[in-house]
Amino acid sequence: MRVTSKGQVTIPQAIRDKYGFLPETDVLFVEEGERVYLIKQPDTATSGLGQRLIAQMRGRATVRLTTEEILALTRGEV
Repeated sequence: MRVTSKGQVTIPQAIRDKYGFLPETDVLFVEEGERVYLIKQPDTATSGLGQRLIAQMRGRATVRLTTEEILALTRGEV
């Protein structure tokens, strides 16, 4: 793995999946001696994940359904 001329590296998919590095995740670089660690910012940890996903999805629906209609669809009643 190499650092690009813009200072970028690609985090392997398996690592992103395992540690929850989603798009828009804020990260920190922490130096300890000769090592540098990439960690999630505390305020973007899993507790805020649901809120960020909802914010990204808000307003993207193309069909307006009532709550009752959505529940009926998920139960297979339609």
